[in-house]
Amino acid sequence: MPKIKTSSFKYPEGWELIEPTIHELDAKMGKAENDPHDGKRKCEALWPIFRISHQRSRYIYDVYYRRKEISQEL
Repeated sequence: MPKIKTSSFKYPEGWELIEPTIHELDAKMGKAENDPHDGKRKCEALWPIFRISHQRSRYIYDVYYRRKEISQEL
């Protein structure tokens, strides 16, 4: 069976432009997932997660379609 190289992954060109924002949103997402949901309904506990997910999708859409700063592969 051939060896699979997993450590050498190259990001597409333009990754440097969106990397800080993506990492920031990932950190927010992790914090929102681990927040206690005492006294909240089940759906209310998920609202911050959906909000951050939408914010991330919207950011990528704006950078690709509106500003045209990144490629489709990214």
